[in-house]
Amino acid sequence: MDEIKIREILQRYQEGKASDEERAWVESWYLQFTDDADVEDLNTSDMHHAKRKIWGRISSARPVVRSKRYIYPTVAAAAAVLLLIGFAFYLFQDNTTLQKKQEIATQEEIIKPGGNNAYLTLADGKKINLKDMEEGTALEQAGMKIVKKSNGELVYEISKSSSKDDRLGSNTIETPVGGQYHVVLPDGTKVWLNSSSSLAYPVRFAANERKVKLDGEAYFEVQRDKKRPFRVISESQTVEVLGTKFNVNTYKDEPVVKTTLLEGSVRVSLATISKILRPGEQAAATGQEIQISVVDTDQAVAWYRGDFVFDGVELKNIMRQISRWYGVEVIYQNDIGDVKFGGSISRSKDIEEVLKVLAMTKGVNFKVEGRRVLVMR
Repeated sequence: MDEIKIREILQRYQEGKASDEERAWVESWYLQFTDDADVEDLNTSDMHHAKRKIWGRISSARPVVRSKRYIYPTVAAAAAVLLLIGFAFYLFQDNTTLQKKQEIATQEEIIKPGGNNAYLTLADGKKINLKDMEEGTALEQAGMKIVKKSNGELVYEISKSSSKDDRLGSNTIETPVGGQYHVVLPDGTKVWLNSSSSLAYPVRFAANERKVKLDGEAYFEVQRDKKRPFRVISESQTVEVLGTKFNVNTYKDEPVVKTTLLEGSVRVSLATISKILRPGEQAAATGQEIQISVVDTDQAVAWYRGDFVFDGVELKNIMRQISRWYGVEVIYQNDIGDVKFGGSISRSKDIEEVLKVLAMTKGVNFKVEGRRVLVMR
């Protein structure tokens, strides 16, 4: 019987309007619990203790003869209290059990952040899971030694057996959704790959140039070499440098290709146009156009430092980053427009904590269902 039905019966009983069947039900319920009235301490976590205390107080005042004439007014008040407490206890127990089940389910379904995870494809086509590769392990190919360091980075070193006759080969390092990796290329250039990205590069750079191919996003710290310019090739543009620090974002689901310069100088080129960036500037390339603007470089490279940083960033841009890092599908249940956010949070946090930060402003709410994130206004 639900709470509404119980309240209705008790109300009719108190007003003297209950049917014979309803009155008998209430009074028999009352009589069932009035015999055990010697417990005085109330324990709110135990319904039986609550019943005993209430009935203990009532039984001290009720007549010995249990006729309806004496019982009726007492039962009306007592039964109302007892039934409601009993019902509340039932709801409390039921909700507590449900809450515990939900907490267990939530714990099982917590969406963890990404981490160091990548695959290395060697020149001979062999594919290696770098997550499973033990620290200190070294591979030899084309006169180079590939070593996985204790901090998880992959380093190319010239092997003692190296010679000019070694054939040039290409390696590819790729990160899955929710993965990132740090590699030191054969020339000493440091590259941090963001999630869902890949970088193809020669095992030994040529004598007159250094060329790599990027798909996705990477932060570069290029080793200076005036005789061999360093070029980052992507599907739509080429970035040429001598020695500098910069970030390139070429994700296909982003509206523009962004190149952000921190130090030095770079040239961003499309098929028919090229522009030079200065420190603190960002090139946004789309079609055959390049727009240059001054930006917060910390925001552009926050990901490789382990943070999400949003300063006037549109929510859909943020959710694309979250989708790639946590490996979730984002579904918009309403038109969210071009709402923008400001703030920062560590990428090491679980997705729920990141979404809480976003939900604190702009009236946007989120709901996690399995590996899906629902966005609502």
